[in-house]
Amino acid sequence: MILEFVYAGLGLIVLLLAGDTLVKGAVNLSLRLGIPALIVSLTVVAFGTSAPELLISIKAVLDGVPGLALGNVIGSNTANVLLILGIPAMIFGIAAGSDTSRSFLIMIAGTLLFIVLGFLGPYHWWSGLILVGALALILIDSARAAQAHRRAANGAPAPEEEEVLEEADPDMPWWKIALYLVLGLIGLPLGADLLVDSSIVIAQAYGVSETVIGLTLVAVGTSLPELATTVMAALRKHSDVAMGNVIGSNMFNLLGIIGVASLVGPIPVDPALLRLDVWVMLAASLVLAPFVFLRWSMGRLVGVIFTSLYVAYLVMLLA
Repeated sequence: MILEFVYAGLGLIVLLLAGDTLVKGAVNLSLRLGIPALIVSLTVVAFGTSAPELLISIKAVLDGVPGLALGNVIGSNTANVLLILGIPAMIFGIAAGSDTSRSFLIMIAGTLLFIVLGFLGPYHWWSGLILVGALALILIDSARAAQAHRRAANGAPAPEEEEVLEEADPDMPWWKIALYLVLGLIGLPLGADLLVDSSIVIAQAYGVSETVIGLTLVAVGTSLPELATTVMAALRKHSDVAMGNVIGSNMFNLLGIIGVASLVGPIPVDPALLRLDVWVMLAASLVLAPFVFLRWSMGRLVGVIFTSLYVAYLVMLLA
């Protein structure tokens, strides 16, 4: 058991280092390409930090425990908003970023689509095709937005982006940017795998059920890449990366992860999830509305409230 705690600590260290390198690579990539940091964080960063959820969900379906996959995604999305934004806001505060209203509305639409399909029964291959198709449309839209921005800016960052990218190196060579991205994308799932696997062994040793593990321990564990990336982004004052990472990760969790996992095998829906947890997930997402539309900053008080709400949710589940 002592060795499992050592593995958990090692996994956390790997996550923090990988999160830092991924943020560096992402913001410098956006600067070199003339693409807003928000778009990069909605794609490269968000997908990279969601890799643990994808790997675990596919493995859960193949191992005959698909409920773990669903609980993992629902729990991770709730944690992404309340915990992943709450902790850095509580420590550093997160300044108001640029306009993310369109991405936020797309995330809410994806969440509603996910819930509707859940009420229609188990997620089968046709559900997966719908979810993956919706994600593909979002990616195409993001690519078009990036191209439009590059044409408008003629390959240079827009004036309002200078503050967000103030610590970026405009002369960073391509090989170094690629190295940062690769190390971050590889390190995040490896660190999460170490941490989650060891944490599950510890939890099972104390008699915690698989359902609770999926909604709590696995969900929090697989959200740690988002936490590591968001903490580093908040520390470096890249508010667009912090918010974009959460919004993009939540979209990818619901549309990409469950979409792909349901193509591997059917995913039954626990009625308890439909009674409570999906609505908690939706409510947590809607809480971001004033910060998105009114451009409110997330101060330390907001961070405390978000984190406290998540702790209260965990206590309710464990009770």
